[in-house]
Amino acid sequence: MEWQACLDEYQKLIIRMSTPRVVIDNAACSTATIVKVDSARRHETLLDAVQVLTDLNLSIKKAYISSDGQWFMDVFHVTDLNGNKLTDESVISYIEQSIETTYPDRCHGFNGLTALELTGTDRVGLLSEVFAVLADLQCNVVDAKVWTHNGRIASLIYVKDCNSGSPVEDSQQIDRIEARLRNVLRGDNDIRSASTSVSMAVTHTERRLHQMMFADRDYERKPVLQCRADSPVVNVQNWTERGYSVVNVQCKDRTKLLFDVVCTLTDMLYVVFHASINTAGEKAFLEFYIRHTDGTPISSEPERHRVIQCLQAAIERRASEGIRLELCTSDRQGLLTDVTRTFRENSLNVTRAEISTAMGVAMNVFYVTDVTGSLADPVIIESVRHKIGLGNLKVKELPFRYHQMAERPEEQEVGVGGAVLISLGSLVRKNLYNLGLIKSCS
Repeated sequence: MEWQACLDEYQKLIIRMSTPRVVIDNAACSTATIVKVDSARRHETLLDAVQVLTDLNLSIKKAYISSDGQWFMDVFHVTDLNGNKLTDESVISYIEQSIETTYPDRCHGFNGLTALELTGTDRVGLLSEVFAVLADLQCNVVDAKVWTHNGRIASLIYVKDCNSGSPVEDSQQIDRIEARLRNVLRGDNDIRSASTSVSMAVTHTERRLHQMMFADRDYERKPVLQCRADSPVVNVQNWTERGYSVVNVQCKDRTKLLFDVVCTLTDMLYVVFHASINTAGEKAFLEFYIRHTDGTPISSEPERHRVIQCLQAAIERRASEGIRLELCTSDRQGLLTDVTRTFRENSLNVTRAEISTAMGVAMNVFYVTDVTGSLADPVIIESVRHKIGLGNLKVKELPFRYHQMAERPEEQEVGVGGAVLISLGSLVRKNLYNLGLIKSCS
């Protein structure tokens, strides 16, 4: 660590104490890389560490968090998405340098772009209308993330001027963008809750999306799908003797799960003092000992209920039910408008989207359902692929319910209803085989 000449020894000591220290160990565990972080405790220390790991798409299999007085210790068991330990020295070095930065940069290289924040009522074809407006206003979408939950939509879209390649800075143009997007978001019946804003600087994209949906109070709204087989279970109770509120979460394991939970607790102004995270197969078990920033535990039943609602919502926002479609093709003006219009014309609803461009290539991910939020017809998916380009748009992931239907045994009692189920199961298997997602349709 290099010191400025003007710093005295006391100032250097304060800096050493407040700067996180990272140790990465590949020898202690046979199945995962151990990442240890210790530092003086401040409100967002845990979130900063988890954010660095999840932004690298690393899987956190276990974690132990503990604070003793004003000192904090985090231990993470991490692998890559293939379940392998970390061996790439550049990745290891990046983790060390990023976490050891006292105040890490959360903007992720979006300098030179204009950020558009949108929230409103979700509906089929809304994303198509948004991208059509931006194309008409000569805005090139460089990067975007779109989440939907409980009938609401939140989107953070990064754009630049199509002609100049510069950020959109003209105040009149910004006013036009905001006004037209607000009209699209309002539709016919969302006059009060639609919101748009334009910014030249934003925080971490996914954290901002959580904040936007939290501010929109999506957690209080009626779910579009009433029954989810993998709905998270959240319990909150007070440990009076120690002055903690204890939060237990059980849900399906997935990438970025810990980030979503810690991000929500942090933005609700709770401090995590101790925690343990474990995974077993497809299940995740998380336990947190929390207090308010003023040191007090949860103090009322309405507050306890709100914490449960908010954590359930934070977990569900990223747990899309739809078919995952990946688009990789040369970028061009109007590409997103054309693709999302094709989805709309074929009654496909986009429940989540990740848009990115690099070196003139568009790499986009869409999760789609039918108009009711149910499973999309594989025949329609195949038709859409033909229209957009079989080599460009590929099916990469199916909801668990598709595989249940494809693998359902046919040896069952057959009445009229049974015949329909067998026929449906056979049709699904055939279509999955045609899409190349199962090895046999027999």
